[in-house]
Amino acid sequence: MKYYDKLIFELSSEGKKGYALPSMTWKDTVDDIPGNLKRQTMPELPQVSEPEVVRHYTNLSNMNFGVDTGFYPLGSCTMKYNPKINEEIASSGRFSGIHPLQPAKTVQGVLGLYEDLEHALCELTGMSAFTLNPFAGAHGELTGLMIIRQYHMKRGDSGRTKIIVPDSAHGTNPASAAVCGLEVVQVKSAEDGTIDIDSLKPLLDDTVAGIMMTNPNTLGLFEKNIAEIASLVHGCGGLLYYDGANMNALLGVVRPGDMGFDVLHLNLHKTFSAPHGGGGPGAGPVGVSGRLADYLPEPKLCRLEYGSLSMKEDMHGKDSLTAGRISGFAGNFGVLVKAYAYILMLGRENVRMVGPLAVLAANYLKESLKKEFSLPIESVCKHEFVFDGLSDKNSGITTLDVAKRLLDYGFHAPTVYFPLLFHQSIMIEPTETESKDTLDSFVTVMKLIAAEAKDNPDILRTAPHDTPVRRIDETAAARNPKLKYGDLK
Repeated sequence: MKYYDKLIFELSSEGKKGYALPSMTWKDTVDDIPGNLKRQTMPELPQVSEPEVVRHYTNLSNMNFGVDTGFYPLGSCTMKYNPKINEEIASSGRFSGIHPLQPAKTVQGVLGLYEDLEHALCELTGMSAFTLNPFAGAHGELTGLMIIRQYHMKRGDSGRTKIIVPDSAHGTNPASAAVCGLEVVQVKSAEDGTIDIDSLKPLLDDTVAGIMMTNPNTLGLFEKNIAEIASLVHGCGGLLYYDGANMNALLGVVRPGDMGFDVLHLNLHKTFSAPHGGGGPGAGPVGVSGRLADYLPEPKLCRLEYGSLSMKEDMHGKDSLTAGRISGFAGNFGVLVKAYAYILMLGRENVRMVGPLAVLAANYLKESLKKEFSLPIESVCKHEFVFDGLSDKNSGITTLDVAKRLLDYGFHAPTVYFPLLFHQSIMIEPTETESKDTLDSFVTVMKLIAAEAKDNPDILRTAPHDTPVRRIDETAAARNPKLKYGDLK
């Protein structure tokens, strides 16, 4: 019997112990603790031996799925393979052993890495300046919107309180705008999946702070009218914000700054190979055009008169334009090291291949499967694409059924039921790191599942069958999670 056949999570039994602590010699200190801060009862902790603890967590780790164990085609999430050399470099004691409060003169190499990475990101995106401070993609969104709002406020244009967001946008876009105190105005998509220009024009007036866009958008389609959109938004006094979640499709080929974007964030944990998922850590650097450089948050990297690097902070200055401080220090340093190593490893000549290979892989899958799965928009996609469930709807098999069945064949499911433009969305992003053999295996399995939907639909409705956890009530699990020892009793 395998460890997980009975989901043995509770291993505790009275009297077992896997530790030995010295006798307590600080009783007087304990007695000094106020009574209202002391526990009245002993904590309920599991009693287990050391081998049981090690085996428990090792077995749990073996149940996990990740890019190191199989194909992980989550749309809009860019779950690509992360070169292990990046991890090795970032974990070096020369990096992991430093402290953010060290004197600048003792970390000139680290600050030099910051400077080089900022310059590389400027070159790749067409921006004039960057901050590496934001801790995640959504944090980068918030920072970028704070810069936009600060820009308008400092110019005395305080009436600009609206942000235009496409109906195909990532959910974090309207959420970040709301947190920033901006009013979200939705613009509709046209039949071809791109922003409807005729719907955009009536929304543009002197209350618009800007527009948030992803290009290619969440359907994996390039916004071909981006030059006209930029002209229209700039014409009414607004700014363009670029959500860099889909930058993987453009890397080395097209730069958002050249499209007219004023502010952008990048997900280093997507496009630049730092591991993605599991709650972090991430990194969401923000880049801006020249006119917004002074609005970047503090602290800012600068070179002193005698050539050394330092992190400067003057947000309290009388004439300061900065959007303020948005993090304790200068970002998640380990993630920044991985991104820097990745860029250096690829070099100028190979970074140009990332976008085209990602686009090639996505179009290969789309064309290979569009007979079995419904393709709502017939168009060349970029790094990802969206099906609207099975082409044959007669079986009643849903997107969720397909996703669950994929797990039995050793593949992680794509993103399902997003974007919300289609009822049975299946959003697939293969990334540039997967081989044709892997893509062909995925095609074979997807076609097999489509055939099962016709011949044996019940096997999909009851899937998965070969995973540690079978199909569960996902709504109940999300609303009433069991997260601590004793919950499963």
